[in-house]
Amino acid sequence: MKITRLETFFVKPRFIFLKIHTDEGICGWGEPTLEGRIQTIAATIGEYEKYLIGQDPTRVEHLWQTLYRSDFYRGGPIACSAISGIEQALWDITGKAYGQPVYKLLGGAVRDKIRMYSGCSNDPEMAKEKVARGFTALKAAPDGPALP
Repeated sequence: MKITRLETFFVKPRFIFLKIHTDEGICGWGEPTLEGRIQTIAATIGEYEKYLIGQDPTRVEHLWQTLYRSDFYRGGPIACSAISGIEQALWDITGKAYGQPVYKLLGGAVRDKIRMYSGCSNDPEMAKEKVARGFTALKAAPDGPALP
């Protein structure tokens, strides 16, 4: 199996999703979002494409190392966000190729449940609704959203 194409999707208000295609028709999805920098993330993914096309997507760690070490100045939030989304999509492809959920490929379940929170947009009625739905933690921004 080989990677044939990378495709990005912009979703309002400020998100980007990545779809990696393979020659066997298996596609994987990742979310390389860095709020306020989606165009920059898309450009970075475009720069990394030359390292990915034609490669075996199940060699996740090898490709991660290749991408991370490809730049003279490594890391930073933009490069790491792009690589993170690519890695997510590669794991998605690998799980689909082997017919296994990714958590099993990563060593199996660690816990049976996890506490979740929900945003309530500083709206007291929405907060009440979320609590009624079972959320025990809420996220709010007292001064409003930082980004449009």
